[in-house]
Amino acid sequence: MMSIKEKTSEEVLIKEEVKTQNEIVLYNDEVNTFDHVIETLIHACDHTAEQAEQCSLIVHYKGKCTVKTGLYDDLKPRCSVLLKAGLSAEII
Repeated sequence: MMSIKEKTSEEVLIKEEVKTQNEIVLYNDEVNTFDHVIETLIHACDHTAEQAEQCSLIVHYKGKCTVKTGLYDDLKPRCSVLLKAGLSAEII
């Protein structure tokens, strides 16, 4: 059985581990075509064609979609590629 101190330490470690993960969220717009969004996701986020198509549909119907999860330093250049391609995205 774990002591309260051990349990609390374990909970803090789990929370810190989760906090290191960030997400790129892609938002819907009325400008970009599905093909452009799909091609950009394949290039910027290393998606398969199927993943990119699914994300583009989610963005279209739901207004936004998490397209990549990971460490901030990995996501920042990927998000920059999305933005330079004219897509609306942010890291959260």
